[in-house]
Amino acid sequence: MLFLVAAFLLLGILVGPPAHLPPPVTATAGAAIAAWLLVFAVRERNRRHRQRS
Repeated sequence: MLFLVAAFLLLGILVGPPAHLPPPVTATAGAAIAAWLLVFAVRERNRRHRQRS
């Protein structure tokens, strides 16, 4: 039961703010986060590839 309460609290914290923002702002923030994750993934892949060689 405590896990369920913690999960709902975390979900409310993570999902709550975007619900109050206009959709274009939410989409822009989502695109920025996706781009950041893509750059991170490419850098990690290149770093691991260089370590194996």
